[in-house]
Amino acid sequence: MKLDAPLVTMEWVMSVLLNNPEVLKKARAEIDIQVGPHQLVNESDLDKLPYLHSIILETLRIYPIAPILVPHESSEECIVGGYNIPRGTMLLVNLWDIQNDPKLWDEPSKFKPERFEGMEGGNREGFKLMPFGSGRRACPGEGLAMRVIGLAFGSLIQCLDWKRVNEEEMVDMTPEGSGIILPKARPLEAKCRPRPTMLNLLSQL
Repeated sequence: MKLDAPLVTMEWVMSVLLNNPEVLKKARAEIDIQVGPHQLVNESDLDKLPYLHSIILETLRIYPIAPILVPHESSEECIVGGYNIPRGTMLLVNLWDIQNDPKLWDEPSKFKPERFEGMEGGNREGFKLMPFGSGRRACPGEGLAMRVIGLAFGSLIQCLDWKRVNEEEMVDMTPEGSGIILPKARPLEAKCRPRPTMLNLLSQL
């Protein structure tokens, strides 16, 4: 996977939050309570921020970085969905379709981080959510990616007030075509300014 995948994820996270200001407000309140204005979010704080974690998971569910998982090969003959799959068949898993399937998810097109409450320990409900793949060939960088995204995202909303460039228009969430990585078709543009409660800390950096 490309090295810019965490950046693409961050852009999706910030875009979806700008379209859901009540979620952004709730995430900021969690950080204010658990971390406070006298220090920046650090790695040891992430376990105390379950709602932040839920926002990242929900974003990865709706906008997975890799909508099609890396190719796999069937090691044995098997039957999937009534189809006979010979041994040695190249298999492509449509991750986006699984994670947006109305048979698996309640209101799949709606951004609801609350659906992941209680899953901060890693429970993914089987194979419903696989943004990093699954099993022995899952992305080995999942743990690092989730912490990097959590720290960057947490710092951005802890330190800055964010608004859409045009409050009358929602951020365009159209993905860019098809490919291994799923970026936004239109790069995110937003307005931000330092939060008054963080000015003292930011002036010392």
